[in-house]
Amino acid sequence: MPQATYSARALVVRKVKLGETDRIVHLIADDGRLVKAVAKGARKPTSPFSSRLEVFSVVDVLLAQGRSLDIVKEARLVDAHAGVRLDLLRAAAAAPLIECIAKAAQPDLPNPRSYACAVAALDAMDDAEAGDALAIGAAALLKVYSFTGFRPSFDACVSCGRRLDVDAARQERSLLAFSAFDGGVLCDSCGRFSDAVRLSAETLGWARFLLMSTFDDIEARHVERRISFDVLHLCQTWTRAHLGGRSKALDFVFSCGLF
Repeated sequence: MPQATYSARALVVRKVKLGETDRIVHLIADDGRLVKAVAKGARKPTSPFSSRLEVFSVVDVLLAQGRSLDIVKEARLVDAHAGVRLDLLRAAAAAPLIECIAKAAQPDLPNPRSYACAVAALDAMDDAEAGDALAIGAAALLKVYSFTGFRPSFDACVSCGRRLDVDAARQERSLLAFSAFDGGVLCDSCGRFSDAVRLSAETLGWARFLLMSTFDDIEARHVERRISFDVLHLCQTWTRAHLGGRSKALDFVFSCGLF
């Protein structure tokens, strides 16, 4: 009986060796679902899959449904995002986003906004400066958290709902209570009864800006690398609280010395 087939546009987020010549690829379909499929012969230099199914690439694929893993029958490259894939700094800046969306995606849970956000971020990073790519990557992480149901609150206490003036606190160079497990900022009263840490209002204000701004606006702003790193540390805490475990890609960004 012939296998049922279906077509999809997808973002390649991971590849794993299988046997001597095959590869398992993890794809985020354009509806946000996670698809795992075997690309037979993909590790052979002459295979058409070898250059098309690379991480960061957007592809049109024809897949045959399998019992546990689907099978890639055809793949057409739509966008290799070569500016990201072939540049070490941009690739390092984009890797946490790819790792995050791969962790958050589920096989039977559509989330098209996460897919669209990730592709738009990669498009923006493709020719961005390294510092701008870091800021775009941090913004994309915050947006994907939000589209997955874990949007951080930067304007109101997550416990009592009291509005917090982050901009005023920023001008005063104040520290504010922030709890990733609780979901964001806390007022001074509620912060006493949680595991909150004190973060600078500057960091929280920039995190809010990155969350709410377009990638074009972020690139035009030329966010300082120091600020991007502070927001990425916040993202690491958020990932550990809501996606389970640390982000290895973020650990690399913090320790590699490239930036």
